[in-house]
Amino acid sequence: MRRNKWLALLVLFSVAVAILTGCVEEEPSWTSFEGAANEKTFPVPKEASKTDRASSNSDMDYVRYALPALKESDSLPAPYLEEIAAWGWTEEPNLSTPNQKVFQKNKHMVHLSVHDGSFTVLVPKDRKATVKSKSVDLN
Repeated sequence: MRRNKWLALLVLFSVAVAILTGCVEEEPSWTSFEGAANEKTFPVPKEASKTDRASSNSDMDYVRYALPALKESDSLPAPYLEEIAAWGWTEEPNLSTPNQKVFQKNKHMVHLSVHDGSFTVLVPKDRKATVKSKSVDLN
């Protein structure tokens, strides 16, 4: 009887540890990236999961990504900013705020808005149309 009590406590403890381990927010590694769904030349962490996309907005095409460890009050991690620069994007400091960064590459602009547990990649639609029409005129 006493042996069964210890076994039951051990099983209960193991289940509690497993549940708590699964609920802990894991910090992103910031080492693996892929192109954003709305701007393939802009990097997003592979660990981020796409939760929402709206292309019906007349001004902006945006994609929201969930990344639980991200905090609005913190600045973007240096490895992510370095990766954005490595992909050829430069920050526009006069247009950026602490939780919304604006990046430019050639004639393309991307707004990166940071929230608690998520971030949004916004691409102005008029900017995309202008670049496409200019490239057509040059050919």
